[in-house]
Amino acid sequence: MSQTDPAIDVTLLLEGTYPYIKGGVSSWVHQIVSGLPELRFAVIFLGSRREDYGPRQYDLPANVVHIEGHFLFGDDARPPSKAVRLGDGARAVMADIHQALRGGDSDNLSVNNLLDPQSALSERAFLYSEEAWDYICHQYETVASEPSFVDYFWSVRNLHAPLWVLARAAAKLPPSRLFFSPSTGYAGLLGVLAAQHQQRRLVLMEHGIYTKERRIDLMNAQWIRDSRNILQRDPTEVSYLRELWVRFFEVVGRLAYQAADPIISLFEHARSQQVRDGAPADRTRIIPNGVDVGRLARVRRPPGEAPPPVICLLGRVVSIKDIKTFIRAAATLREKIPDLQAWIVGPEDEDPAYSAECHDLVQVLDLQQTVSFLGFRRIDDIFPQVGVLVLSSISEGLPLSVIEGFAAGIPAVATDVGACAELINGRGDHNDVPGRAGRVVGLADPAALAAACLELLSDSDTYHNAVATAIARVETLYGRDRMLAAFAEVFRGAMGDESPRASYQRTGAH
Repeated sequence: MSQTDPAIDVTLLLEGTYPYIKGGVSSWVHQIVSGLPELRFAVIFLGSRREDYGPRQYDLPANVVHIEGHFLFGDDARPPSKAVRLGDGARAVMADIHQALRGGDSDNLSVNNLLDPQSALSERAFLYSEEAWDYICHQYETVASEPSFVDYFWSVRNLHAPLWVLARAAAKLPPSRLFFSPSTGYAGLLGVLAAQHQQRRLVLMEHGIYTKERRIDLMNAQWIRDSRNILQRDPTEVSYLRELWVRFFEVVGRLAYQAADPIISLFEHARSQQVRDGAPADRTRIIPNGVDVGRLARVRRPPGEAPPPVICLLGRVVSIKDIKTFIRAAATLREKIPDLQAWIVGPEDEDPAYSAECHDLVQVLDLQQTVSFLGFRRIDDIFPQVGVLVLSSISEGLPLSVIEGFAAGIPAVATDVGACAELINGRGDHNDVPGRAGRVVGLADPAALAAACLELLSDSDTYHNAVATAIARVETLYGRDRMLAAFAEVFRGAMGDESPRASYQRTGAH
């Protein structure tokens, strides 16, 4: 395999998703790979620690010709402890990296300092040299008097250490005709490094705005300690360490925007947010999600049939999905519909503490006979039994679960996040179909969520009008073939004049 004749067309850079984690983005990736059999894909998985992941959750299509994994925070990600001195110029390099990340300034962060194996600042020097220790101490005394030194030290170590893991991975990836990441963050930064190393194009897509979602996660993260006592703490101010992590992801997001072409989003509001966050407007474009409408049409209930008294949240049991609001809405709705069933369909292993809190809330509200945690299930088995699909998230992109529900003839009640209002109420352009395919409510409002579900489930005309609108909208705008054609065009453009090959040869470890 040579640089001029790579055996891989598209290298997918995937952070915490496919093929080890089930979910909307993973399903989308599997759909893209399966739907473009003429292209040969490599799958590069980025995770936290090797022990955090089980076996693959997807059978890889034949056109996946290479797969490898890299773990950013495992013990095997770091070199053995050994004292070392900083080389000439290393302190300046370290200062540039740290200042850029702390200040949110991507213009002064050179990825060459990470890619170059001869760089003055090696990972070993950053982790173990006396000069690096002195530098961190000086920075703490100068800019970070609020957290404890121990918390500051380990935050700085954990903030920077994955950069070298990504740099090593980028230098060793097999030759590819282009790199594609469905997020910024660590995967996007790996794309920046790999594309630069191989002088290939990086295509970037965001299902949700990564920096926004990470900010939400970081504001709630229990592993980031706030050492201020209750008298020192201003609830309107973010702790220094949380802000440090947020700025890190803002910087790497801008680095990905600067390097990628095109930069894809799912809907107009997300594209506008990308531009506000630093993406060049002329490189942005919109490609909505698409689903196999024909397959899901087979699970639709007969026209005019009364909906079952079942509301279903299809998603991971994590705080960003606001499962607790769904549970509280079920408690209110049960007062009007005594035989109500509220299903939570999705994995619970990503945030066990939050999942335990949700189970406790069910117990406190005496909803054991109403609310069920079903884990992962095939949507073909679930959808025929569901009356209303519910999405209570505090952040979303263009949720695949809602589109899949529409194709199966199920209206949705969703919070006003991401493209949910556009999906349910329509885009308002000449290509759309009129009508509402459900209801949109505000964030963290269980009463409104319950009222919207009740309106649909208790009024036959309202319900069946929403069903008809849902089906018409998904058939018009969100078909899988339409999406696959758009990505085939993007990939062909990013690969230049070369045409994809039809023959495949497996490489790498599977």
